[in-house]
Amino acid sequence: MTVDEQFALIKRGTLEIVPEEGLKEKLKKSRETGRPLRIKLGLDPTAPYIHLGHAVVLRKMRQFQDLGHEVYIIIGDFTAAIGDPSGRSMTRPQLTEDEIRENAQTYYEQYCLILDQSKTKLVFNSEWLAPLTMADVIKIAAKLTVARVLERDDFANRLSEGKPISLHELMYPMCQAYDSVVLESDVEVGGLDQKFNILMGRDLQTQYGQEE
Repeated sequence: MTVDEQFALIKRGTLEIVPEEGLKEKLKKSRETGRPLRIKLGLDPTAPYIHLGHAVVLRKMRQFQDLGHEVYIIIGDFTAAIGDPSGRSMTRPQLTEDEIRENAQTYYEQYCLILDQSKTKLVFNSEWLAPLTMADVIKIAAKLTVARVLERDDFANRLSEGKPISLHELMYPMCQAYDSVVLESDVEVGGLDQKFNILMGRDLQTQYGQEE
């Protein structure tokens, strides 16, 4: 497929591509160099089963696979213990390690109903997040600002309504963003509720001298 044909296929059924020209340039570079793009999707095992919304995103990942690009599924076993604050009006209850492990067991067989198992790379973000020291976390946090994090609608709404925001919730976007840095991902896909977290990954990659 030409770059324009690849882009048209990827764009079909999507709500937004940020930025469109950036994706076209990545597809062009991939075609010229022969290096497949590294596509990232993170799934926190907060429940035993993935839902239909995940299936929509997984189908888009399958299209990337069919175009010859690399798909990385990140099982957020570390971030699941934090709890994604996206779209929440109050602090999400934190899961135990046993709950996370039980939920993660069912994910693999479910997403492989859509993805090509032989072309899917599975990683767990506890591999790189758990070993971080306090000094490491502070160094990462120093590359982001509180003002940037508080741009999130859910945080802003809770602040205006006087509802509490736990400090660990502010760390969630940073952890998801660091996943992008570790994998040196070219593209991240997700639902609209994940837009802020995904854009945070672009910001942090730039801070680490990577191509966002």
